[in-house]
Amino acid sequence: MEFIKSKWMQLPREIYAGHDVLKNIGEMCLRLGMREKALIVTGEITWDVAGKEVLKYLEESGFDVDVIKTGAATVPNLEAVIKKAEEMDFLVGVGGGSKIDLAKKASYDLKIPFISVPTSAAHDGIASPRASIRENGTTLSMEAQEPMGIVADTSIIIQAPYRYLAAGAADVLANITAIRDWELAHKLRNERFSTTAYGLARYSAEAIMENADSIKPGLEESAWIVVKAIVVSGMAMSIANSSRPASGSEHLFAHALEKLAPGKALHGEMVGVGTIMMMYLHGGDWKRIRDVLRSIGAPVTAKELGVEEEQIIEALTHAHRIRKRYTILGTRGLSKEAAKNLARITGVIGR
Repeated sequence: MEFIKSKWMQLPREIYAGHDVLKNIGEMCLRLGMREKALIVTGEITWDVAGKEVLKYLEESGFDVDVIKTGAATVPNLEAVIKKAEEMDFLVGVGGGSKIDLAKKASYDLKIPFISVPTSAAHDGIASPRASIRENGTTLSMEAQEPMGIVADTSIIIQAPYRYLAAGAADVLANITAIRDWELAHKLRNERFSTTAYGLARYSAEAIMENADSIKPGLEESAWIVVKAIVVSGMAMSIANSSRPASGSEHLFAHALEKLAPGKALHGEMVGVGTIMMMYLHGGDWKRIRDVLRSIGAPVTAKELGVEEEQIIEALTHAHRIRKRYTILGTRGLSKEAAKNLARITGVIGR
């Protein structure tokens, strides 16, 4: 492989994570040298949960702050955020995945800094340089801005429905198959590879596996475990300058299933089920993955996802077409019979 003489990467400069850290956002922005005008990107619910407090703390620190309350991470909503932010110096995404995705993509397009303030931890978008934006019913993974700072208040995150936290843990757990796919592509297709990013991605997945018994509803320590793993996973993607360390065949399956059964389950929940099956294909300990997901309360079957068994099989046969990324699924994918056997063996569908 050709030696690369230079490389650019962007990582968060400051991270606050833990109980009651939201109050530190103003001083963080001052230390980061943020200029005067800020736009908070939030939603109606997340405005009440944390947006109001963020506004107060930023204004107390001398910033001139405006607010946009928006909805899902769609192209029209992205365009509205970009228009509102054209005269701003930096953006603050306050909310779940969609609000942070809109803020990070808008900041990337406008070439201004972005601060991430998650109110839930449903997937690894808190700290990643990718944004999931929906267009014409399809979710597109787009290059976006890595947050310059992250303020993850676990006392707020733990108040979100536990299902979101479990989904976030499942999304990070998926790194364990994503890095196997990446290593496979490196060996068979000479794809660029980073041992540092690989190591960080593996560490974050193992952190979920090793602490699964401590991830429980109503336990604030659970939010800390998941947020820490999510941030490390995001850093792995930044170092690799790719989503490779955290997105492989299990994500291809999840995206295919999302097209077939939109709104039936959370992204991380579908990814978790995909991880069980892809770990089987890799010859790894898929039963441990299934047991970890069960322990944290994430779905492990089609029924628990709320989707039809035939949709699981169809998603498996179409997953390799989602994007041009070499994985254990190869370039030809799985036959219907192979997909059915895989889903049955791993218990995702009934026998």
